[in-house]
Amino acid sequence: MSVKLIVKQFSTFALILLWVYAAVSKLIDYPTAKAEMLNQVFPDAVALLMVWAVPAVELLTAMLLVVPRTVYIGHLVSCFLLLSFSVYIALGLFNVYSRMPCTCGGIISQLTWVQHLAFNLFFFGLTLVTIIIYRRERRVQA
Repeated sequence: MSVKLIVKQFSTFALILLWVYAAVSKLIDYPTAKAEMLNQVFPDAVALLMVWAVPAVELLTAMLLVVPRTVYIGHLVSCFLLLSFSVYIALGLFNVYSRMPCTCGGIISQLTWVQHLAFNLFFFGLTLVTIIIYRRERRVQA
């Protein structure tokens, strides 16, 4: 088994676990997720939409990663989500926001902001490497 295949499979599996865990933990503890989302820096109307939209997008991303025909798209969406969440955390660490509650559920919510950023950047880097592998493979096949 090649290193590239191992990286692609590990990345896909890890991201599926990440997105399913993140979504399910929010949905299982919906009252807490809603309260935390309403405590975000954006308007309540946006927060009420996002309390459902974020877990839905996370589950959709996991489904994209499960289906072989859409696994590459799942990695692209994962990359965008991880970058977005990482930028949000980094801006919070630089005190851009007046408050910065965590809407992450489960074990992830126990991380410090620096640990959370490192966690996200690890998955972002893994996803980016996987996307590069897929792109190089497509170039070779073309």
